[in-house]
Amino acid sequence: MDIAELKREARAAASKRRAEAHALLKDRAGAMMAARGLPPEIGMAAGAVSGFIPYKSEITTIPMLERLHAEGWRTCLPVVIAMGQPLAFRAWAPGEPLAPGAWDIPAPLDSAPEVTPDVLLVPMLAFDRRGFRLGYGGGFYDRTLEKLRALKKVVAIGVAYGAQMVEEAPAGLHDAPLDYVMTERETFACG
Repeated sequence: MDIAELKREARAAASKRRAEAHALLKDRAGAMMAARGLPPEIGMAAGAVSGFIPYKSEITTIPMLERLHAEGWRTCLPVVIAMGQPLAFRAWAPGEPLAPGAWDIPAPLDSAPEVTPDVLLVPMLAFDRRGFRLGYGGGFYDRTLEKLRALKKVVAIGVAYGAQMVEEAPAGLHDAPLDYVMTERETFACG
């Protein structure tokens, strides 16, 4: 079985596990992560952090963005420019208006300034302790991390329910590893 087939099968199982976790924890998981904040070694030196508006049964990063914004971080959200391209990021603070973006996922208004994040909160279907994640298959975050890491040091933090952890996420040559994973239960450095 090739890597594409492995990922297809893994996505189906991961989607089911995530939906089950979401049904149980959606009302409190984001707040539980936000209560811990970012890993202390990241510190305030980073400056700009991207989150995401939850799609389907993704865990919410809104409570974390609220906390970080209150702590002085510049917050932003991803914007899909086109298939096969890295994501762009536009400034957004919790409570500001949003408009439908790709797949009707709410995104900052087109008038919001572009931001280059230093820390990215990354959604996923599944993850492992090595730092590999399984996404939807579009490669947006892999291309984005490759582009940003060529420019400067960025920290990629996968954000998910603990139930989404697998022993080994299928990973190909172009899959960009995460630096940390945050769940409602724990935060850990990958590797």
